[in-house]
Amino acid sequence: MEISLFILAAAVIFIVKALKVVPQQNSWVVERLGRFHAALLPGLNIVIPFVDRIAYKHMLKEVPLDVPSQVCITRDNTQLTVDGILYFQVTDPKLASYGTSNYIVAITQLAQTTLRSVIGKMELDKTFEERDDINRAVVAALDEAATSWGVKVLRYEIKDLTPPKEILHAMQAQITAEREKRALIAASEGRKQEQINIATGEREAFIQRSEGEKQAAINTAQGQAEAIKAVASATAQAIEQVAQAIQSPGGMDAVNLKVAEKYVEAFGNVARTGNTLILPANLADMGTMVATAMSIVKSQTRS
Repeated sequence: MEISLFILAAAVIFIVKALKVVPQQNSWVVERLGRFHAALLPGLNIVIPFVDRIAYKHMLKEVPLDVPSQVCITRDNTQLTVDGILYFQVTDPKLASYGTSNYIVAITQLAQTTLRSVIGKMELDKTFEERDDINRAVVAALDEAATSWGVKVLRYEIKDLTPPKEILHAMQAQITAEREKRALIAASEGRKQEQINIATGEREAFIQRSEGEKQAAINTAQGQAEAIKAVASATAQAIEQVAQAIQSPGGMDAVNLKVAEKYVEAFGNVARTGNTLILPANLADMGTMVATAMSIVKSQTRS
């Protein structure tokens, strides 16, 4: 009975040891009698207990690795503290297990040395402008070397670039001066545009005033011409009406009377000069003068 229980317990232990469940996005490396045997895939796997052993366990997910900050020297001999982060993924569990003793340390050290080499070829200003180029250069160098370690370097990102305090102050002063320069240029451009706008406005106002004066002069001339035409037309109508009145019965007698009145009135005005009264030599000839004026009117009417 005890032997049966012992055999049952041994069988249960054997089965438990033989069944291995690998989680998703993981890979376990199995060694058989000290040598590489297989890389177990996710799911249920069977191994030989006490002969096979799980030597390495690798996660196949993308892993972010914080690269420690370091001081790099630029091409113009300026110290620059650089801090970055690296993203990699295990693609070959066998090479990741036997290609290097510690691929994480190897990637970290290679990332630091490559970064120092890349920054050493650039000037300080270029390091801030060409971060993407630095990232691509580090990834290219790491990916080539990490292939033999079963690791794929996906990307590298610089988190921070910190120059010395003196350089920061100088850069801040340069930025301030550049902004002041831009502000002065913008102000001068604004004044220039203001003067242009004022000159343009004055020119347009002068043109508008001259156009208004021109139109006013035209309107005045047209008004005067219309007034002259109206006066001439009224005068012509009056003359025509007078002529028609003269031709009508009794018209000549009215003209004679009007001429006599005007003659007497004109003579009276001419006779007075200052306080002196001028009289004709023969007052009896007054009727003769009126008759003479009437004969002139008749002759002008017949003609």
